[in-house]
Amino acid sequence: MKKIIAFVFCAFAGTSVFATLPPLSPEAQEAANLVKAKTAYGDKVAAYQLCQAQNRVADKFRVSGTPAPAACVAPPPFVPPVAAASAPAAPAAPAAAPATAAK
Repeated sequence: MKKIIAFVFCAFAGTSVFATLPPLSPEAQEAANLVKAKTAYGDKVAAYQLCQAQNRVADKFRVSGTPAPAACVAPPPFVPPVAAASAPAAPAAPAAAPATAAK
């Protein structure tokens, strides 16, 4: 009986984890977008550096007469995203009415 009560208590307490959070403030949303953009730019830089390292290793082991590996494309400088506060979001399209089943 104690196990059942403990299980039910944990189940009800655990559902609070899945509660919806309030929407972010515009400042917090802008900060989150900036962090997301910086992370994406960091990934591009890391991919470029990895490409350069792979080409250096390939150059050491390349047999003469074989074509050189493709050149790496350097990422452009980081440009922070512009705030989209001036343009309001478009309203969502209304849901289509469900089709009635033919009998």
